[in-house]
Amino acid sequence: MPLPLIPLETFFGNPTFAQPALSPDGRAIVYLAPLEGVMNAWVRPVSGGEARPLTFDRKRGIPMAWWAMNGEQVMFMRDADGDENFHLFAVPASGGDAVDLTPFDGAKANLIGRHPDFPDEILVAVNDRDRRLFDAWRIDTRTGRRTLEVLNDIGASALNSDQRLCVRLASVATPDGGKVLRHRDGQGAPWTDLLTFPSEDALGSGVIGFADDHRTAWVVSSHGAETLELRALDTGSGRQTVIASDPEADVEHVIRHPRTGAIRAVAFDRDRLAWKAVDPSVAADYETLPGVNAGDFAVIGQSIEDRTWLVAFEQDRGSAAYYLWDRAAQRASLLGYARPELEGLPLAEMKPVRFPARDGLPLRGYLSVPRDAEPRALPAVLLVHGGPWHRDSWGWQPQVQWLANRGYAVLQVNFRGSPGFGKRFLNAANREWGGRMQDDLTDAVRWLVAQGVADPKRVGIYGGSYGGYAALAGMTFTPELFACGVAICGPSNLISFVKTVPPYWTTMLSMMHHRIGNPDLDADFLKSRSPLFHIDRLRAPLLVGQGANDPRVVRAESLQMVEALRSAGKEVEYIEFADEGHGFARPENRMTFQRAAEKFLAKHLGGRAASD
Repeated sequence: MPLPLIPLETFFGNPTFAQPALSPDGRAIVYLAPLEGVMNAWVRPVSGGEARPLTFDRKRGIPMAWWAMNGEQVMFMRDADGDENFHLFAVPASGGDAVDLTPFDGAKANLIGRHPDFPDEILVAVNDRDRRLFDAWRIDTRTGRRTLEVLNDIGASALNSDQRLCVRLASVATPDGGKVLRHRDGQGAPWTDLLTFPSEDALGSGVIGFADDHRTAWVVSSHGAETLELRALDTGSGRQTVIASDPEADVEHVIRHPRTGAIRAVAFDRDRLAWKAVDPSVAADYETLPGVNAGDFAVIGQSIEDRTWLVAFEQDRGSAAYYLWDRAAQRASLLGYARPELEGLPLAEMKPVRFPARDGLPLRGYLSVPRDAEPRALPAVLLVHGGPWHRDSWGWQPQVQWLANRGYAVLQVNFRGSPGFGKRFLNAANREWGGRMQDDLTDAVRWLVAQGVADPKRVGIYGGSYGGYAALAGMTFTPELFACGVAICGPSNLISFVKTVPPYWTTMLSMMHHRIGNPDLDADFLKSRSPLFHIDRLRAPLLVGQGANDPRVVRAESLQMVEALRSAGKEVEYIEFADEGHGFARPENRMTFQRAAEKFLAKHLGGRAASD
């Protein structure tokens, strides 16, 4: 008997308990939950009791919220219809009016630093003066008073502060795609070059933070090594000491002491997340926590006195589960599930897989098949991650579970360029958009067919952002491989894509030119790798989705592809949302697109679809 169709809302509706954050005293949490169908920030005691909304957004929702170090305010960020010009707000935890701490039209704010010794202050980067560059401001969260800390006249792409909230390090791109880490001794001191990351080491390398000696900085770097290592950098001498490394995997996550900033634990992600306790005082915690839940865990909050932790467990066949961890008692208490309605549903297992690319480079990914089907001759979807400097990891993924429930085998592959697997793998993707990166995806499909899992005549490709580009490239460069494709916010012309990135990405342009290509120097090369100029080869139906306000992959990237395809008489559906950016944040928009995608895939691959 076939499995019941799980409603789309179960996969793509708003979670009921998301992104909890622990108060500094460990007595309360702030989290995101729907209020009249829109995600807002709520607060409640950890012991239970009444939950109260703190924000009252009625449209796009609040994407993130956390506690001010004073424990009396909650901070949150919000943009306008997906333009990614996030403003930083503060609202009393007891309730009241929210105050915009960065009220600059068209500007974007990023948090730089905060510390318990400065409970009413934060460091924030804002590009209000020059949209290309972020200056550092010290902001009083209670009064809103702003003091300029750093005028970014050195072209820094990132600024890092020490435990005193003094900006001490800055990353500056070099013309060859590398970057220089610049240092200063304190406020008003001159900048000097401290450390150079060559282009082969630049992507992923950077600063984690400072120790409380105000001299030692924690950095991740692969310079002189194959994988990203966690190192202690003496900012006086430039000497580096390796703290944690793995010969096969990059450093994935780092946990630090909530007050001192000392390194506590480091995670590496091969197929599943694995932690290494660096601080002996937390070794018992990290040995015991895996027994709480079968998922992969991470400590996402710590009380200042370090008695209570907030721990998230990621699961493949269920949503994230959140626990309070009593360190003294070594005991966990369940706070809740992000999507409790998933518990007990017949969801698909996400199995790690490995296979070689045609040039022998080892590829890793995940295969999920329907719970009620033999893995033989199934309709299949190649689900391509974005970035491309992102990766697929094990855990809850609504797209995967939705597709598996509809009868598809779902294959995800960490193609070359995906981070986490060392710099040789990362740099193998240089200038390979539409080339060997795409070959890896082709090889993944052929592997799936060779395993007998996929019906070669019923394979689709689906992705967003870089995954959207890969879907367009797959449909045009290997048209014999795919019966249909779904591309969301995908670049179609690499020349226009690189030329229209947001102004604040200009500090990254040398890296993009190195890794993708320079439109002014490599126009013919980029044209050869752009699906827009190969639409004559497309022969299967395509569905394209786009947010009108997308600042990363502008609307024109989708429109020019769709218009060219229609002019050529090709079969293409186009769905655009006027109030979205890079992806679809509003539930009603997500539902509209997913319903259309479900019908589209069912029509062309033969999977299941819910009736209207």
